[in-house]
Amino acid sequence: MTKWEKNIALFPLLLYTRVVRSERRGYMEFVTSIQKASEWGVTKRMVNYWCSLGKIDGAVKDGIRWKIPMEAERPDRYGQSPVLIDYVVRIEGKTVSVGNQNFERIRENDSFYVDKTSFIEQWWESSDAVTLITRPRRFGKTLNLSMMECFFSPVYYGRTELFEGLKIWESEKYRNLQGTYPVLFLSLAGVKNDNYEGAVRSIRFEVSDLCRGIKHNLNLEKLSQDDRNIIERMSADISEDEILTAIKLLSGILSRYYGKKVILLLDEYDTPMIEAYFSGYWDKMSKFMRMFFNNALKTNPYIEKALLTGITRVSKESMFSDMNNLYVASITKHRYETAFGFTEAEVFAALEHVNLGKYKKRVKQWYDGFVIGRCSDIYNPWSITRFIDSGGEFDTYWANTSSNALVSSLISKGSRTLKCSMEDLMNGIPVEAVIDENIDFASLEYEDAAVWGLLYTTGYLKADSVHNDVYTLSLTNVEINKMFVRMFRKWFARTSGNFGDFQKALIKGDIEEMNYYMNMVTTMTFSYFDFGMGYGIIDETERFYHGFVLGLIAQLSDDFYITSNRESGIGRYDIMMESKDREKDSYIIEFKVFDIRKDKSLEECADRALEQIERKGYDKALVARQIDYTRIRKYGFAFEGKKVLIKEAAGVNQKDD
Repeated sequence: MTKWEKNIALFPLLLYTRVVRSERRGYMEFVTSIQKASEWGVTKRMVNYWCSLGKIDGAVKDGIRWKIPMEAERPDRYGQSPVLIDYVVRIEGKTVSVGNQNFERIRENDSFYVDKTSFIEQWWESSDAVTLITRPRRFGKTLNLSMMECFFSPVYYGRTELFEGLKIWESEKYRNLQGTYPVLFLSLAGVKNDNYEGAVRSIRFEVSDLCRGIKHNLNLEKLSQDDRNIIERMSADISEDEILTAIKLLSGILSRYYGKKVILLLDEYDTPMIEAYFSGYWDKMSKFMRMFFNNALKTNPYIEKALLTGITRVSKESMFSDMNNLYVASITKHRYETAFGFTEAEVFAALEHVNLGKYKKRVKQWYDGFVIGRCSDIYNPWSITRFIDSGGEFDTYWANTSSNALVSSLISKGSRTLKCSMEDLMNGIPVEAVIDENIDFASLEYEDAAVWGLLYTTGYLKADSVHNDVYTLSLTNVEINKMFVRMFRKWFARTSGNFGDFQKALIKGDIEEMNYYMNMVTTMTFSYFDFGMGYGIIDETERFYHGFVLGLIAQLSDDFYITSNRESGIGRYDIMMESKDREKDSYIIEFKVFDIRKDKSLEECADRALEQIERKGYDKALVARQIDYTRIRKYGFAFEGKKVLIKEAAGVNQKDD
């Protein structure tokens, strides 16, 4: 099989065709129905029944037997397993709280906690005025900022129980530092609106809530009348213009109250921008947030140090123009490399404590793969805590915490090369790409490097190696692989019925229905797939359509020997379907892309395909195998963008079916 056939359009993979899955197992290891029946405590018949209904992801039929991915999960497990309402388990007498991002509550409840307090010293000793740390979702960013607030804020002064027994408390210097700096902690995680007005309104609510917290914790009698007025007004309501200067105003109030400059903690700084890009109001939102950050960070004389977190490194030009005091700790930087996420040692120790140590190897395959700076084998805390909470149930925990709408949108709009590369990745084949860590959202739709950069920095891809700025990338782990497969299958759910209808029409030889359903599929599907058009890439475009149709018919391999691009006569046919039943029809299919230099219409283009079948004698291979020539159907497929015309050669096979 040629290279391009192995790299055919993404579409066949998403349909789980046997052609693709038989050649590329990727992460998949398969077991039998009997083995799964024993594992799940059900009959073999029940497992086969689930397979036939499509309820077992990745199951494929091999002859009369079903092959099932080893990692496949029982379809009805959610109905069979009790729901753990509190999401806690015990580890050495401590609880593991799933999703708890409040440091104070974790320590008060004596919950299991992986000590990340060394980060406090590391960050405080740095000379950076403003630090931006980017990490994938659910990587402990919010919890670490909550820890910082508890450590520095005077609101928590004297709360020694929160830090006793942790690394930071071993230092007398830092024991004396605890609770001595005013803190502003603002989260933009909730700013997920589909329009600009809604986003600004959400930010206004967050700032007002911050003001109410300050009002609650301060003795207002010690404030000047002007400062009291500001707090009172902004706690009740705040205008759009006031939002832009709110952080500076509040910093000034706290600085005057405590006699010290303020520590600013800003969580999920990029959420408004991501949502704005996805919902189509990027320009307005970027202008607003640029002024917001400029007032909060650049021109704010009351800030001692600032710490920002997010999942993307929005380009400096887009968001932090002219800010010379900004240090960005992305996933490629070694600074703070173990401050977020779990190390392998931490994960394996936790598994042993809950008697799940036997799953170490599979846990590593499923959830390992994140590389931060020089440190490999970093795990996402969310996946690990959920896995422990479930008692050892493998699932796409991290991938399911978000709709992944941005990633889905970027891939669906990306170039054909990008989509073919994604197919390779899902099949365990690394790709080489130049990436750009600085995300310029304005370029995401037309620059593959920007998309690769986002996929890499947000944790969907890992770098196996880097040479001369070229990254060798692969999917981070099994969990991510499964996420992408599910995502792509959803794209095609609405057209899946048409796939089977086209196959039936093909077998019946109903040209009218073949044309109808093929055009329905291409119209509804090709919005996800770019294909080249133009004189210089006709051949490449033809190969794209070739792969697309090959994917449509591959599921017929139980009844046909399907071959592609093989020699017959004096040339190479595009697709041949040789019936395993000699009493039924076999098929030869040739593809042509409309070329204004050769064709006046799609009909002429289809005729050109049929003429080539006859001229080069593509049916000779079938005839040599004693296939009755009256049982050989010949189809010419003509494509122009989303438009398709299918014609059948007249003559030999015009008989009753």
